[in-house]
Amino acid sequence: MVCIFVWILLAYSDFLSYLCTRVRDMVQCLNDKINGQIVNGSYGEADRMNEVNKEIVNEFMTFKLFFQALTKFVLGVVVVGALLFVPAGTFDYPQAWRLIGLLFMPMIIAGVWLMINQPELLRRRLNAKEEQHEQKWVVALSGVLFMAMFVVAGLGRRFGWYMLPDYDWITYPVIALFLTGYGLYFQVLRENIWLSRTIGVQQDQKVISTGLYGKVRHPMYAATLLLFLSMPLVLGSPWAFAVMLLYVPVIALRIRNEEQVLERDLKGYKEYKQQVRYKVIPYIW
Repeated sequence: MVCIFVWILLAYSDFLSYLCTRVRDMVQCLNDKINGQIVNGSYGEADRMNEVNKEIVNEFMTFKLFFQALTKFVLGVVVVGALLFVPAGTFDYPQAWRLIGLLFMPMIIAGVWLMINQPELLRRRLNAKEEQHEQKWVVALSGVLFMAMFVVAGLGRRFGWYMLPDYDWITYPVIALFLTGYGLYFQVLRENIWLSRTIGVQQDQKVISTGLYGKVRHPMYAATLLLFLSMPLVLGSPWAFAVMLLYVPVIALRIRNEEQVLERDLKGYKEYKQQVRYKVIPYIW
């Protein structure tokens, strides 16, 4: 764990050094390019400064987004590690290390993909703050359940509560279930450019009715259900699984409020509800 923290600090140092070098090189390149255009008479001094300022702002916003994503990623690793290993009283918790790897390695892939292909979607998901009063309570309760699940699993490790046997015939199907949830999550990110962590309708937003959205109206919640309910099983803790079962009614409350907002504010959503009957699980929910 200490080695991981040292690696994180070194990564931050390297990133800041790279950021300074990148901005310096970019400004020098722009100066060289625009100076040549000034000599040719195609650029004025005011145009030159505007172009340099615009490029610097764009570059800064890109690196600011990357730095923000990296910060939240590192913070997530630290918090999840603390919530697991402090209650456990030991780093000798193989299932916890397994979950950390399964949880955060795909997260890096998703973050890089969003950074390259859909930076605005990444920015919205990082900066989103729930405005509706009812949803603030739902989000807060979800966070409490999420933390309680890790703590209960860690306490189970410390005090020797019953844990699922770490056998291949149990471990591999649970891991497959968890990765299936991640796969659904990635696919939803690809299909819905208006995806947001908060409930509301964005400018020019349209109803998505193809792909996973042609099967259920809320595939993102289907993905999170798979992820959240399989996490405690990856940790081997039936007690933590019992805690996360409370997530089902919590997400049901969120969906109910979200559909009210979408019916009211998103054109075509009422017709979409008639077309796609199921909310989260085909033929069940």
